[in-house]
Amino acid sequence: MYPVKLPNYIRTHRKRTHLTQSEVAFLLGSKTSTHVCRHERLEQTPNLQTLLAYEILFRTPVHQDVEQKLLRRIRLLIRKLATSGYSRMKARKIEILNEFLNEQSPPATCDITTGKINPSLGC
Repeated sequence: MYPVKLPNYIRTHRKRTHLTQSEVAFLLGSKTSTHVCRHERLEQTPNLQTLLAYEILFRTPVHQDVEQKLLRRIRLLIRKLATSGYSRMKARKIEILNEFLNEQSPPATCDITTGKINPSLGC
């Protein structure tokens, strides 16, 4: 399976701040704009320090993208463990991973007026 690439808004945020790739690279402590260009084109994943710097510089949370990718990978691992035979250790891992998934997403509730499920109601 090919890795799923998350939407990348680094270029959009950089343009809104009217900064060049070279200027962003300087702020990140890099001598050239190569890494910024590769991040914008999804050719290279920024390291944690760079992600945090982007978050501060552009005043936007990048951890949401990381969280979504992690949740997707957790679901994949659960499926992989579930289809590879039974053991108590695997069952416990699946249980722990499912608990983590349940903690991350609020429970879905039903809107009485429309009958539609609304995960944001939090009732």
